[in-house]
Order: sequence, then structure tokens, then C-alpha cells
Amino acid sequence: MAIKVCKFGGTSMADGTIINAVKNIILSDPERRYIVVSAPGKRYSGDTKVTDLLYACHKTLLEDGVCRRGFEPVRARFISIVRELNVDFDIISILNETEKRINEEKNEDFTASRGEYLCAQVVANVLGAKFIDSENVVFFKANGQLDGEKTYKAVREACSDCALAVLPGFYGQDADGKVKTFSRGGSDISGAIVARAVQASLYENWTDVSGFLACDPRIVDSPKPIKKLSYKELRELSYMGANVLHSDSIFPVRKANIPIRIKNTFRPGDAGTEILPSSRYMPDGSTVTGVAGKKNFTVIFIEKSLMNAEIGFIAKVLGVLARENISVEHIPSGIDTMSLVIASEQLTDFKLQRVIEGIQSEVSPDTIRIIENIALIATVGQGMNSSVGTSARLFNAIAAANINIKMIDQGSSEMNIIVGVKNEDYEKCIKAIYSEFFGA
Repeated sequence: MAIKVCKFGGTSMADGTIINAVKNIILSDPERRYIVVSAPGKRYSGDTKVTDLLYACHKTLLEDGVCRRGFEPVRARFISIVRELNVDFDIISILNETEKRINEEKNEDFTASRGEYLCAQVVANVLGAKFIDSENVVFFKANGQLDGEKTYKAVREACSDCALAVLPGFYGQDADGKVKTFSRGGSDISGAIVARAVQASLYENWTDVSGFLACDPRIVDSPKPIKKLSYKELRELSYMGANVLHSDSIFPVRKANIPIRIKNTFRPGDAGTEILPSSRYMPDGSTVTGVAGKKNFTVIFIEKSLMNAEIGFIAKVLGVLARENISVEHIPSGIDTMSLVIASEQLTDFKLQRVIEGIQSEVSPDTIRIIENIALIATVGQGMNSSVGTSARLFNAIAAANINIKMIDQGSSEMNIIVGVKNEDYEKCIKAIYSEFFGA
């Protein structure tokens, strides 16, 4: 029998009523055997996610020496969930033990991970499934990277003797035996890890939307749904702000050629979006698959005559950024120019000044210019590399909207074109691009 791994996001775990709906989804298909859950999300606008309550709980622990004050909202939330589920489950004992361990560990990652841990315990009880603690099967190396070989073996062995199992997402164990979390949204990665370990036929990611849309519905009304994506397109769109799925979650499943399907917990009958390896992906003939972007970037523009002839010029510039622990998003360049595109949140005024001084010291440029408040917008599609005139259509649409382009960067794969515009032109630019390729 084929095996499906299902990951359910925080909104899918928000309260007992929704968890009962999740139970029905899981039990409706016997191939759904391994379930990964997030911590409970918001129940309503203005509510607080359990993970955010736990980060606040850790601050309380540092302030008070014990977490009691900060843990009370978490305790109340899980008691409420179990009461709504109307199951015979001793959540009080598990909550007491969890509070005790938070006080003992005094570790932020451990505290933050307890939302997933507690939620998985509840869901396992509701399903009559085996609970497998990710602390015992997901391992990180000393450098913070996933220890894939050790992890896949441990997950596979833990799952081998059970027809139905539930694992908490978001965390594992570091090289020192302590709980370590992924970045926020990391339960998507956890689900992909389990799918890879058990060689699933499909990784279902259940959330509160029916898959990817061609652009942000907060900017364009009712954008076109995307039925199919390639791994590469997913990576580009997720990285540039299409936040349906964590952009790193494709890596565990990509090598094993396991497809991903995005599904809506609240509309399980919707087809969703299927994400496929290149070997199985057939473009539908569309030139552009989607448009996504982010605001608030800073561009450091560097100009120097004969830059191209100076050995190690780029390495010296990047060395300055490395010393300041700054990552670079893009590096568009010309024969005598290069631009460093950096997320503005990495650059305090003091750090930016150090970077400028470092570049001046290392490479003595003719000019350094700083351009702030830049938005990056990516137009993505595997059909772009075989369609004549895509760039012309894109730039004409932007020009017709009276938007000045500050930067252009096109990947060598010809699968994306990234433009930089002023933050204030961000929404207008996305609307113009969407209208050109998808219609108003």
C-alpha cells in the first residue's frame, strides 16, 4: 500500500473542533499513516499562536526564575482543546511535566518546541496512534545542519512497527543532546523529513488555503490558483514571499522525487496545488506561473574602473560582509559595477557605516552609493525560458504603469526575472505584472 505523510499547520490545530475535522480527514484515507503537527495557531483575529505564547513564556522564565506566569496561557489553551475534544486524556499530568522541564532546561528552543510536543500528544490520543517524539529521531550536527543519514534511519525505524503515528514538527536534538528548533514554519521541513525517511508516495501539507495562488490576494483580487508547480518554481516563489510552504521543505523530498500536495483543512475537497520533481513536471503552456515579492531591501552600488581586471575584487567585497555576518540576496553586476542587495533588517546605521568603510578600505572604489527602501519582485515560470519576448512584455507593463525600475536580475536558468522598485511602487508593480500575464 502507498504511504502518505501529512503535515497539519497551526490553524489546523487551533481548537478541538478543528482537530476533530482533521481526525476525519486522516481516517478517511488509510494511506495517511504518518502525521506531523504544528503547535496550535490562532483561533480568531487577535488571538495569539501557542508558539508565540511559549517565546513569551521563556522571557518570563528569565525574569522570574520560573515559567509559571508565562506558562499559564499555554496550560489553559491545551486544557480547553482537550475539553472540546471530549476525550479521556490526562493532559494535566503532561502539562505539569512540561512546565517542570521548561524550568529545568531554561532553554529557549526547548520552551518554543513544547507547542508541537503537546499538540502531537493530544492528536495521537485522538487518533489512537503511536506518539513518536522528534527529539529522539531528528538530529542536528554540531554546525546546526540536519544530520540526514542519522535522522532518516531513526525515523524509519521508529515508524516501521506502527500503522499510524504522530510526530511533532519544528524540532529535533542537537549534537549536545539538547532540543533544537528549525526556523519558524519549520514543521513543513519536519514533514518532508518524515516523508523522505519512510519513502512516502506523497507528502500532503494541510494548511488554511487551497494551495498557491499566482500572486498575493491582498494585492490582486481573486488571483488565479496554481494547479501544478515544479520544485524549482516553488523554491523561487516561497523564497520571494509566497509563504504557503517553507522554502527549505523541498530539500528532503526532492532527492527522493516525492511530490508535495498543498491541501486546505477547511475545504478538503479542493484540489490544491501539486508540487512535482522536474522529471514528472509538465508545464501547462503558461509563460508565467506566479509573481511574488518582498519589501525593504538596501542596495549598495559599487563602481570602479577596470573592476573586471582586478583579481579577487568580488571576494574582497563579500569578505567585508562575511565579517559583519551579513548575507546577500542578489549581486547584479556590470563590467565596472556591482550591486549588493541586502535585506534592510540586517543593516543598522552603525553596521552599514562599517560595511561602507570596509569596502572602501579593501577595494578603493570610485563610487559607493546607497539606495534604500527597495522592493524586489520576482516573475517566475519554467515556460519563460522558451517564450520569446517575455522580458519585453514585463518591462513594457512596468513602464506603462509609470514605475521606475531600480534594479534588474535574471537567473541563468531563465526561469525568473527579478526587478527592484521603490517600496511605494510595490503593489502597483505586482498588479501591472499580473495583469500583463494573467489578465486583469
